[in-house]
Amino acid sequence: MRACNCIHSLAAVQRMPIPAMVPTVVVSTWTWHDWLGAVLVRLNIGRQRYALEPGLYAIGQPGVEAPVFVTANYKLSFDILRHALNGIAGWLLVLDTKGINVWCAAAKGTFGTDELVRSVTATGLKQVVTHRTLIIPQLGAPGIAAHEVQRQCGFRVVYGPVRAKDIPVFLADGMHAASAMRRITFTMPERLMVVPVELMIWAKYALLLVAALALLAGFTGGHYEIGLTVTRGLPLAGTVLLGCIVGGIITPILLPWLPGRAFSFKGAITGIGLALVCWLFGAVHTWVYFVAVLLILGSTSSFMGLQFTGASTFTSLSGVRKETRIALPLQGFALLAGIIMWFIR
Repeated sequence: MRACNCIHSLAAVQRMPIPAMVPTVVVSTWTWHDWLGAVLVRLNIGRQRYALEPGLYAIGQPGVEAPVFVTANYKLSFDILRHALNGIAGWLLVLDTKGINVWCAAAKGTFGTDELVRSVTATGLKQVVTHRTLIIPQLGAPGIAAHEVQRQCGFRVVYGPVRAKDIPVFLADGMHAASAMRRITFTMPERLMVVPVELMIWAKYALLLVAALALLAGFTGGHYEIGLTVTRGLPLAGTVLLGCIVGGIITPILLPWLPGRAFSFKGAITGIGLALVCWLFGAVHTWVYFVAVLLILGSTSSFMGLQFTGASTFTSLSGVRKETRIALPLQGFALLAGIIMWFIR
């Protein structure tokens, strides 16, 4: 999976040194460049390079008693935090998470105890503020051992709310987060927000696959017929793409209402449902054709549904690994069987 599944360890990666320097001053207002960057990373464009220098930043005119907020050096995370701090003076301690967001970096280990202690020391934070409190995003909690942070650098860890937008209320209430601020939601708008990333990640592979299938359709009886790439190949390519689109969009939309726990199963349900719609409306005319379409739509939609585990709050790392081991071979077999039946129908 991708970032949020946190399967790949980054323990061997050398950490970037953070030089002690005068804190960089930032503002809460986004520029057009910030808005453009946010849109592009949502489309998976430049997402792996969307990072800023780790270190200590100042927003407003913070004094020695101003709160210290800890975040990742994934620029979108940083921008969302500073936008939420409109009218609030504070210090932003940015950890070197290799450009990965707080939640994923916490599981990977880059948003962790050692990196936090190192950053506090390297930035000379003890000389900047008189208090000894760090406000950590709640989603960063899996990577932080609060007692170890206090033992090693003398700073107490306070876990802030899930969403940066709740920070003003959190501060006004004496750094107390109401139960609603601790709850992670995954509403339809929130699910749709991450759909473009998943589609863009797999778009190039899907296009290569359908191009290969369209060309393959031209082979018949030991020779090649260009006309078959149009009459037989393009509909096949379209069916594969349709399955990917349905699995990548409809599955996330219907996620809470689809039966089963496995995302691959939920994706298969949407693909099979579409195949049944095609049958009912007369788009497929024979049983062999119907089974081919069902297998192709079911497998490709299932695959895209499985990929959404990396963006969901409904899954766990161990569960994703187990599901992947079971689902991928079944999806590959079903797709291959569907393609073969398509050609022999």
